[in-house]
Amino acid sequence: MSMHLEVENLYLYYKTLKGIVKAVDGVSFQLKRGEAMALIGESGCGKSSLSRAILRLLPRNTYKYEGVIKLDGENVMEYSDEKFRRDIRWVKISYVPQAAMNALNPVIKVGDQIAEPLIIHTNTSKEEALEKAAKMLDIVNIPADFINRYPFELSGGMRQRVAIAMALVTDPELVIMDEPTSALDVLTQANIMNEMKDIRKKMNLTLIYITHDISVSSELADKVAVMYAGEIVEFSDAESFFKEPSHPYSKLLLYSVPTLRVDREPIYIKGQPPSLIDPPTGCRFKDRCPYRFEKCEEKPPTVSTNGGFAKCWLLEKR
Repeated sequence: MSMHLEVENLYLYYKTLKGIVKAVDGVSFQLKRGEAMALIGESGCGKSSLSRAILRLLPRNTYKYEGVIKLDGENVMEYSDEKFRRDIRWVKISYVPQAAMNALNPVIKVGDQIAEPLIIHTNTSKEEALEKAAKMLDIVNIPADFINRYPFELSGGMRQRVAIAMALVTDPELVIMDEPTSALDVLTQANIMNEMKDIRKKMNLTLIYITHDISVSSELADKVAVMYAGEIVEFSDAESFFKEPSHPYSKLLLYSVPTLRVDREPIYIKGQPPSLIDPPTGCRFKDRCPYRFEKCEEKPPTVSTNGGFAKCWLLEKR
């Protein structure tokens, strides 16, 4: 199976009054068509910035934005902003934003908001777009007649489903979901995740799922990428990752989750994530790592692992 998405040495820095924030610092990974990747890590590590970099949703204070993003082998970073907006964003790559329940306009009907990307990007008539919007509502398990309702008339879970319907209405090939279930109760989370599994199979979607919830990611992911201080420190097959992660940070993340079948006390990670304005030299996790040794003062190598890679001197030593 050929690679659908290839990201190589992607950088996204922001200019602030306190200094340059290195939010995405040389990130590389690959996904095949139809694969789902869970992107996990602590708050502030650059996960949402990575999604914005892929979608080219850049703020005004962007200081550095460069690298390679290939979609089906074509480098879309070479596209002009207008060509990217017209041919890529929301046509081939769509987005479910963080706090998606609040992303809807409260004074515009749900159907009009779902139909809008279709009208703008594919020149579909409003009547046809509303018909497609009703079908998308049915796919995400909302009655089709809800197209005439306003967002404030819907529950939180329904608004979340509407945001997903908006992302899917143009039949994209790749969907990026930024913590789409973080504000929902456990049952609603489970229902939405089950729906996304079915939708992914039906539409053959490639999916990037950004989350703090490792247990949820284990249900959906084929690949797992662990991000720390602007870098991906481990990229692995989901099966290998949840059996035995390679990077010390990945292990501590996994061991911080309570388990039902294993008699083990959860472990917390000591200290705080480093500042992205002045990240540590060498290994960025070294100040919190229980396995630190003298070599960690140097930048760690990228070592091949089962189904991926990890950046750690311990792996080269092993």
